[in-house]
Amino acid sequence: MVNKKPKVWELFFRVRGTVLPRIWPQILVVGLASLLVTLLEQQGLLHITPIAALPFSLMGIALSIFSAFCNTASYDRWWEARKVLGQMLIDTRNITRQSQAYLASDPLAARQQARYAMAFADSLRCHLRDEVPDEQALQYLDANQRQQVLASKHAPNRILAWMSQTIAMALSNGHIAPQMAQELEERVTSLAVVLGAAERIKTTPLPYAYSLLLHRTAYLFCFLLPLGMGGSLGMWTPLFVVILSYTFFGLDALGSELLTPFGTTPNSLPMQTICRTIEKNILEELSASNRH
Repeated sequence: MVNKKPKVWELFFRVRGTVLPRIWPQILVVGLASLLVTLLEQQGLLHITPIAALPFSLMGIALSIFSAFCNTASYDRWWEARKVLGQMLIDTRNITRQSQAYLASDPLAARQQARYAMAFADSLRCHLRDEVPDEQALQYLDANQRQQVLASKHAPNRILAWMSQTIAMALSNGHIAPQMAQELEERVTSLAVVLGAAERIKTTPLPYAYSLLLHRTAYLFCFLLPLGMGGSLGMWTPLFVVILSYTFFGLDALGSELLTPFGTTPNSLPMQTICRTIEKNILEELSASNRH
């Protein structure tokens, strides 16, 4: 999902693309619990010894620092993943441009390399999301290649092998100079590096103990808030509890989404958009080559 910067009057009303759909049940439960405790205290039906503000201040500071640490680590993973996909965009453009220029004597091979580049981008998207290659990933392959991709346990790697075989065949047929064959193979190798880097990010999550500690502390803090704020805020207690809960639960949920940059959550990377950008760029290059 690619979001535009919201206008001032949209800040308090925008829901699409935020973590609110994920955290509103927690906020609702904490808010209702706070309201119940506050009403019972106001009616004299419940008497709880108030907790001093200092423990909450220390707990809130510790939670804020730890939440910032976890979110920074999550954002580093997200940003590294974005750079990896940016490199894929560069490499697919380069291999298409170089193939059209230096495989002019073998236009079929040049066009096939471009089709492989588009298929690689979408097959990588499906691979990182643990999905079966969809029609977008298969549309530029022939029937036999489609069957091989669907049967393969590693579709992107299979497509990279075909790209190298195309270069080797063009070299053996004398349709490309050895120096340019090496240059094209370096682009394929760079795509293999992209594939490996993306898999490393996907399969090496942040240690579970970090997220578990943050989850527990955030829940304890939010559920204990009414006990510390009720005596001084009165009926305003549920409102401030909901605001603080939104902050801490939101940071927790946002960090969880950033931990999976290749997923399908609103704050994951816009892989569909990136793949469609690659497709449009390559098709435009092919169209220009045909006109010449």
